[in-house]
Amino acid sequence: MEVTYKSTRSSQTATASQAILKGLADDGGLFVPMTIPALDKSVEELSKMTYQEVAYEVMSKFFTDFTEEELKNCIAKAYDSKFDTKEIAPIVKKDNAYYLELFHGATIAFKDMALSILPHLLTTSAKKNHVKNEIVILTATSGDTGKAALAGFADVENTRIVVFYPKNGVSKVQELQMRTQKGANVDVVAIHGNFDNAQSGVKAIFGDKELAKEMDEKGFQFSSANSINIGRLIPQVVYYVYAYAQLVAKNEIKNGDKINVVVPTGNFGNILAAFYAKNMGLPIAKLICASNDNKVLFEERMSTDISKTELEFAVLFKTVLELYNIKSEDIKGAIISSVVPQLTRIIKEAVEKVTQITPLIVGPGIKTGLNILMEQPRQLGSDLVVDAVAAINVYGAPAIVVDIGTATTISVVDEKKNYIGGVIMPGIRVSLDSLVSRTSQLPRISLEAPSKVIGKNTIQCMQSGIVYGNASCIDGMIERIKNETGFIDGSPNEAKVIATGGLAEVIVPNCKTNIILDNELLLKGLKVIYDKNIE
Repeated sequence: MEVTYKSTRSSQTATASQAILKGLADDGGLFVPMTIPALDKSVEELSKMTYQEVAYEVMSKFFTDFTEEELKNCIAKAYDSKFDTKEIAPIVKKDNAYYLELFHGATIAFKDMALSILPHLLTTSAKKNHVKNEIVILTATSGDTGKAALAGFADVENTRIVVFYPKNGVSKVQELQMRTQKGANVDVVAIHGNFDNAQSGVKAIFGDKELAKEMDEKGFQFSSANSINIGRLIPQVVYYVYAYAQLVAKNEIKNGDKINVVVPTGNFGNILAAFYAKNMGLPIAKLICASNDNKVLFEERMSTDISKTELEFAVLFKTVLELYNIKSEDIKGAIISSVVPQLTRIIKEAVEKVTQITPLIVGPGIKTGLNILMEQPRQLGSDLVVDAVAAINVYGAPAIVVDIGTATTISVVDEKKNYIGGVIMPGIRVSLDSLVSRTSQLPRISLEAPSKVIGKNTIQCMQSGIVYGNASCIDGMIERIKNETGFIDGSPNEAKVIATGGLAEVIVPNCKTNIILDNELLLKGLKVIYDKNIE
């Protein structure tokens, strides 16, 4: 049975090789199989096979436009001596659990399992579809994917690979692994922002039809090595089938016994592969996804009108929870950070009405783990405290935190996790409102960066002043802070710079400083403080 792939956003279809080549559909959707094929070999037969043989049995069901020779050649090149065990993915028993070891590849990351074969699937797909262009692989990484992809594609004929990673958003080891990767066709780019920014940027490039046309004219075309490529996802199905067959081969379970599969996952590609394995007929009872403990379910912004009563806020909170199908009785705790004292009591009572829980209030007497070395620590805004706590717990110390909101604030935390001081500047919207209200001929404008610093009309001039002006101001202040503290780039005490706040996405991309963009910094800090106070 031939398996066809369909975009998740439209009726666009493709063969397996076409989907592998494209990575993403033209409409930005993911290519997914329209049908899930069934395994046609029994578990007893599979239990006697090598990893390579199982790989062929699984992948041949999905990649139906590949010949047997083509697919077996890809598998042989991928799963060879670069793995330090002939089992490729051995399964090991510890206590009453079984662990599938996926770290035996060249980069000691589970992503070697798929990224070892993707280059060969890609080049074979190119030949099958008579592609003359050189293929440029674009991928975003938060660490492991980058090195594994670079190693897999290094010096692969007719391909180039560009990996984007968040500066200061991966470990030093991971960064050095990527930056020292050998290969004439590999490039690594650090970006200002986080992994989501990198991923979104890659998807935006794929969606740029004008750029695709220009690339085609110059003999190139884009593809992806992220988990969005079906050529990376399907090889992950293999090790679940292989693991079950090996459990049967070792008499740990009987054929037909159902197992639970627990997968630590971030982008959910790995557990999706397990889902496909289950739908192929593998006896899996439960798929258990182990993700981040502090996963944000939703984020909403509401007007904090001081004229509203606690009942009005309670109705508002209740309505928002219902919109997200969250029952108030399921909420086990609450924490509030408020810089508007008049509202703190009202919000607290509103939360109590909805949840029957007394929320924690960030303020004097609450444990934060932060030593505040200000002349008057009680005057420090709770939002700044929470941001600083998040920064040192997520990114480490020393740290410089830029919060671009109603005011633009900069907080400085030293290497001993002491809050040593900061900067308060007029907020961007405050400045803009003042400029418009006090200058009769200047219009209200949207906050976006013009294409050039030098504007050609009033609106462009104002946008340049607001966006590039504030970006330069932040760059200058950070440079002064680093020089004053000794937290300079390249030093043992180099400080990470983290930005958050409602307008950070507008300003940070236009800064020259390496800045990590984290829109959830405040929420992360609240979670850390909450956990400290309920232990």
